Amino acid sequence: MPEEPGQPLAHSSWYQPTADAADVPPQVAERALEWLLELQTQPLAPSTLEAWEAWRSAHPDHERAWRRIESVRGRLQALASPVNAALAQATLTPAPSGNRRQVIKTLALLVFGGGVAWGLTRSEPWQQWRADLRTDIGQQRRLVLEDGSQLVLNTHSAVNLAFSAEERRLRLISGELLVTTGKAGGGRPFLVETAQGLAYALGTRYAVRQRAGRTEVSVWEGAVRLVPRQAAQQALVLQAGQQATFSAQGVGDVTTADETRMAWTDGVIVARGMRLDAFLAELGRYTTDRLSCAPAVSGVRISGSYPVADSDAVIATLAAALGLQAQLRQRFWGARQWYLAPSPDA
Repeated sequence: MPEEPGQPLAHSSWYQPTADAADVPPQVAERALEWLLELQTQPLAPSTLEAWEAWRSAHPDHERAWRRIESVRGRLQALASPVNAALAQATLTPAPSGNRRQVIKTLALLVFGGGVAWGLTRSEPWQQWRADLRTDIGQQRRLVLEDGSQLVLNTHSAVNLAFSAEERRLRLISGELLVTTGKAGGGRPFLVETAQGLAYALGTRYAVRQRAGRTEVSVWEGAVRLVPRQAAQQALVLQAGQQATFSAQGVGDVTTADETRMAWTDGVIVARGMRLDAFLAELGRYTTDRLSCAPAVSGVRISGSYPVADSDAVIATLAAALGLQAQLRQRFWGARQWYLAPSPDA
């Protein structure tokens, strides 16, 4: 059973105190994590590798800190694990910056903080990792709940179940889901809760996506009542064929639901005049690779259907069709980055 928030990290089911982590000074732990990030930079200069090896051999604490990092990463292979999620965030955060320093401190607590109070269990990476239902990057999952409701979870999604005698509640922590409500609910209301509020089903089939600072809802059958967390008086009912985005403060404009947005349930992305940078951001949800493009081609419009399960093939197709150069960069820990740029021959 998952630990309750506030318990020490040492009580976590994955944390195992080792001699490698005993009494590692905080500054050494943070420097080891900085080395971890530096070693992911490509191309990796030989001087960087030599400096890292010299740092490891300079003091026993340095070597113990590095072994601890390797030990924790070896046990936490899940893409949604707190360590890997925080590592990904640190990699994407520019250096030097205050935000990057804060992420490194968070990583230090995750990797080395076995004796400290665990105040980070309320963070999204941790909640996602220990959710009742979740998918890794690139994974999709179909399941049926006890009331007969059918769920489809999209890539990198996490949901907690809170069924009671009074209601059937799903808490969408991150990602996206498609739900078809079951008829065996015994009259209990069915709702999806997000960070911004509630989406009450009125006998329906609908999709909910948690975006940054907002929730997007599309209704395909029945109706859904949207209730912003801080503005219940602005509740709005969406009918079948409608979609809207809401924040904690209110609901945005109601528009016609775009059926192509649900193509992910068939394993594809349908683009209709989509900007290249926006398409790469969407495709990037389904792969651990980083996908980006040069500013000069970011506004190029693309159309077509593209399989989410083979991003390499999609990148190759786009490069050939648009006359671009696809550059692949390999990072120290195995992470890869695709970069689309104008071809030198163009």
